[in-house]
Amino acid sequence: MFRRFLSHSLLALILGSTAFVSAPVSARTWVDVSVGIAPPAPRVERVVVRPGYAWSPGYWRWNGGRHVWVGGYWLPARAGYRYVGAAWVRVGPAWQFRPAHWSRY
Repeated sequence: MFRRFLSHSLLALILGSTAFVSAPVSARTWVDVSVGIAPPAPRVERVVVRPGYAWSPGYWRWNGGRHVWVGGYWLPARAGYRYVGAAWVRVGPAWQFRPAHWSRY
């Protein structure tokens, strides 16, 4: 009887102590991609305005060895925010990718 009590107590102590172990915190990460090759010109995408939605324009994604086109898509609009699409920016001799994001007015 005492052994069972002791084993259950030990098990409760072990399981209870794991509740205090913090899990990894998920946070927004920023990946900086710099490429020496200029991206091609953006493709023309014709869209019709959709009330209540924001258009995420297509962009060229770097695939480790070449640029690959990612087509645009609709996102539900967020009140008080404006959508800024993904873009490549020239920084010195390289090109840096800036991911799309929501920005407050």
